[in-house]
Amino acid sequence: MSRQIKLMNAVKHIALVAHDNQKNELMDWVRFNRVELTQHKLYATGTTGRVLEEELGLEIHKLMSGPLGGDQQLGAKIAEGEVNVLIFFWDPLEPLPHDPDVKALLRIAVMYNIPIANNRASADFIFSSPLMHQSYEQVQIDFDAYKRRPLPDLYRSPGEPPASIDPSN
Repeated sequence: MSRQIKLMNAVKHIALVAHDNQKNELMDWVRFNRVELTQHKLYATGTTGRVLEEELGLEIHKLMSGPLGGDQQLGAKIAEGEVNVLIFFWDPLEPLPHDPDVKALLRIAVMYNIPIANNRASADFIFSSPLMHQSYEQVQIDFDAYKRRPLPDLYRSPGEPPASIDPSN
């Protein structure tokens, strides 16, 4: 697949997500990085966003709670280019009923080549990078080429010849 370069601005659009057993850890990390976070646009799933906003007074674009569709909303924002950093403190020891949603969110983040932090150490490394403070040329798959690919003729019966296409239509 071909690649394209997308410019990630110096002001990042950061999603903050934490499973219930990790909310205190994320809260501590956000508190430590509060000043820097105010320089970026913040998103969070419902409960996490509400707790961060109430406790720290940060302006956060809140989505639905993760199990109610918030993980999928974040995935859509990543696919639309609206979110370009994912800080997701997840609990590897706690099975969750919405694990497929979590896996889908992580898949989208990898597919669109955005930085992902799944714990405090990886979040610290991302935030201490000089790239957090400047524009960044992000290499992504050229999905426009994928969308323009030839489609199989799915709607004809077996043995039926392919439909002719009238170029005047």
